[in-house]
Amino acid sequence: MSTVLFVLIPGLHVLDLAGPAQVFAMAADHGCPYTLRYVSDHPEVVTAQGVRLSAETRWPELSSADLIVVPGWRTSSPAPAGTVTQACLDRLAAHHRRGGLVASVCAGADVLGRAGLLDGRRCTTHHDLQDALAARYPAASVVRDVLYVVDGRVATSAGIASGIDLSLHLVAERDGAAMAAQVSRAMVVYTRRNGSERQDSVMLRHRAHLNDLTHRVQDRIEAGFAGPLPLDELAAGFGVSPRTLTRRFVEATGMTPLRYQQTLRVERAEHLIGHGATVEAAARAVGFQDARMLRRLRATARRTAET
Repeated sequence: MSTVLFVLIPGLHVLDLAGPAQVFAMAADHGCPYTLRYVSDHPEVVTAQGVRLSAETRWPELSSADLIVVPGWRTSSPAPAGTVTQACLDRLAAHHRRGGLVASVCAGADVLGRAGLLDGRRCTTHHDLQDALAARYPAASVVRDVLYVVDGRVATSAGIASGIDLSLHLVAERDGAAMAAQVSRAMVVYTRRNGSERQDSVMLRHRAHLNDLTHRVQDRIEAGFAGPLPLDELAAGFGVSPRTLTRRFVEATGMTPLRYQQTLRVERAEHLIGHGATVEAAARAVGFQDARMLRRLRATARRTAET
């Protein structure tokens, strides 16, 4: 049994808490061994939206299999002094030292920073707070414009809805991609955006299925889309024939693995071009030998969008 312990900070955003809590509660409804608990330095916590929440003031005993989540609050700066006690910070640090996972949503990253858990790690937070987080914790590497970052046993997310994405990722890591897909379908949300993805991405359109093999193949392609991914080697890595892999992939996504890889390349190239890269430089960065193929695929994508 894994405990998911939410640390409630005064002024927290309801969705920062409710989104991840719903993910793990829904996973428990589907048979995963999660127990949700809520702790605070205050027996009653008033949220940014005015909802009053009750919480335990005594921390439960936790094991290395348990997860602590710190939701964010409504602010354009770190939490005021005194909002988070030193005892709370010490417990967070101790849980991490014992091998436990610690996560944050939005401004909750500031609490992890106060606990010393961001030093030497990659992390993220809401775009309005990135500059403040980077200035407050110079030993951390703040990754901008991403949904979430997992660095070792410290996970941080951008805020609000991205807490759902991070929680689905954690469920997928612990309980399998198919379970995460079941939870996201039950919650009527797009399934599992990767941490580095923008909000409008290929995965939003091609992850809403329950085929575990295809999810794992998609993970592999997304991790190495800029390099060569021969179909024979891809299929062998998952213990199936190329024909079986292609058939199941097409059934789940509507496209072949190669087409999926090319679509990811074009999407990433468009992002680079939008940030000032030339077409030639973007083509090389995403794995094309030259810009001709990228230009053809971009033209095809534009024609498809227009029809």
